[in-house]
Parts: sequence; structure tokens; C-alpha cells
Amino acid sequence: MYPDVLKEHIIKCQQATKEPFGVNIPLLYPNIEELLKIVIDQGVKIVFTSAGNPSTWTWFLKEHGITVVHVVSSVKFAIKAKESGVDAVVAEGFEAGGHNGREETTTMSLIPMVSAAIDIPLIAAGGIATGRGMLAAMVLGAEGVQIGSRFVASEEASVHQNFKDMVVASKEGDTKLTLKELTPVRLLKNKFFSEIEDLYSQGASRETLKEHLGRARAKKGMFEGDLEQGELEIGQISGLINSIKPTARIVEEIVSEYRSCIDSIKKGCFEV
Repeated sequence: MYPDVLKEHIIKCQQATKEPFGVNIPLLYPNIEELLKIVIDQGVKIVFTSAGNPSTWTWFLKEHGITVVHVVSSVKFAIKAKESGVDAVVAEGFEAGGHNGREETTTMSLIPMVSAAIDIPLIAAGGIATGRGMLAAMVLGAEGVQIGSRFVASEEASVHQNFKDMVVASKEGDTKLTLKELTPVRLLKNKFFSEIEDLYSQGASRETLKEHLGRARAKKGMFEGDLEQGELEIGQISGLINSIKPTARIVEEIVSEYRSCIDSIKKGCFEV
């Protein structure tokens, strides 16, 4: 989000709830200082940082009484995040949509390894969209889960209806991680994705890839609904998403399934 849009959405959240909520700030943004100033001025209590070195800004946020959670894709960066003073870590597996790590470590492998390496709260992300997935993450060592892709296909999501419909229609294998030379990102396969693949086959340079990517490609795809030339960022779990529902119902179904699975295991009659 641009600074003015971020401020607008923070104000909307404050008007909608008295409970604390988090704001995600990718640290690679050039206007990072302006974004952090907005977060502080608006009294946000929780910030999730990502895509950058947490040691650069964690101390600054904590000086303003903000709880800091950092997103990582490897054990090495989880340890660095802890050493920088963050309050918790999100470990995001290779399955996740959007910007991703280069290590290609899946959630099933990443969560137990990170859990063994740090002693601060761990949140699992990547490939989680159901109560069963949530329970699996907890068993592997997480204290909570972060879910993104499932909420793209919600009635309240601000993304374009074209994108929502494409997510619902997607199947296994319809996403792929690409553009590792720039910033790794998992996308639905479309005309733009095919063009990137063609450039790779021609041995394109980093500069050529960057030029073809251009600017605002994600906005074009996800928010303007251009399914041909836009970036369509979504996780592998989209193959399991087959309906657009109200956010409240999605949360209720995830929690209900999570509790049902626990009850079934206790009774010794868990069924797939």
C-alpha cells in the first residue's frame, strides 16, 4: 500500500474494532520511514515485518511500544530475527503465495526445524487454509497460523472479482515460484507468467526480467482484474479453495474443523 492508502485502512480498522490488530510492513519499500511513521502516529500496537533485515527497524518499533513479528523462510533467518529482538516469528513455507524465500523449504519441514531453533512464539504460514492444516502446523511446533490465500476468496477481500474467480477455478499445479533473480514470487500461470518463462528459456538477464516486470504488475492483476498481463499472487493451497464465502464463515469453518479433528484424534477415530 502507498502511505495514504495504508493510513486509510488503519483508520478503517480502528473504526471497525476496539481490539488490537497488526499491520504488515515489507522492509524493502523505499518509503519505509514514511510507512513506519504512519503506523506509530496511528497508534498501531502490532507490526509484522517482512522482506528485509529485522535488526534495522525492530529496535525503533519496540521503542514505541509496538510488538514486532518478523516473517522468515529459513532457520538461519529465524535465528537472526530472534537475535534482533522480535517478539515472534512467522515461518513461511515454499507453498505460500506472493513473495517467498529462495530456499524452497516446505512448511512441513520448516516449522519443526524453526521450532527447534528458537524459543519465542512461532507462527506457521504457507499452505494452510483449513482446520486440518492448522492442527498439523500446531503439531509440528507452531503456536498459531497465518492464512492468506484462503481469504483472497472471501466476499470482503478488496481484490478484483476476476482474480477471486480464477483462484476458485485453479487446480493443483496452477501456481509456480518465479523471478528468483529479483524477488521470488509464487504466481498463477497466465500470459504474463508464460512470457517470463519464455525469457528464461532465452537466457534473459536480470535487467531484462526487471524491465519486463515493470511497475504495478500486481495491482494490474489482483486489483484491476487483468488476468492476462497482471501478477496473480496466490499459494499452492488455492487448488483446495473452491468457493467464495464471507470471512466470518471461513474463520468459523477453520476453527470448527480444527476442534473436530482434535476430538476425533482423542476418540481414536480420525478419518480422512
